[in-house]
Amino acid sequence: MFEEIREGEGLTVKIQSDLVASGSKELKARLVQLVEGGEKLLTLDFHEVKVIDSAGIGVLISTQNSLKQGGQKLKLIGVREPIFKMLKIMRLDKHFEISGVA
Repeated sequence: MFEEIREGEGLTVKIQSDLVASGSKELKARLVQLVEGGEKLLTLDFHEVKVIDSAGIGVLISTQNSLKQGGQKLKLIGVREPIFKMLKIMRLDKHFEISGVA
C-alpha cells in the first residue's frame, strides 16, 4: 500500500494505491507513528493515487493538524489534476504544500 523513503531530514511516503476508506486506516496509523516519532518533514507521494475519498481527506487533515502542533510540515507531491482541483476547492492547498501536479 505504501513505501517509505528516507531523504535527508525528511521522509517520503509513496502511496501505492488509491487513498480510500478500505486502505486509509493502515496509512493513518503509520503516519501517526511517524509524527509521534518526531519527523520534521513528511512528504506524501501521490504519483500512483488516482482516487481519494472523504476518509483519505481525513487522513491528510489529521496528519497536517498533528504535524502543525509540533512545528512540522506536510507536503504532497505528484498530485493528479482532478485531486489537486478538489483539494484547492476545499482550500486545503492553504494548509499544506502541494507540488508536482501531474
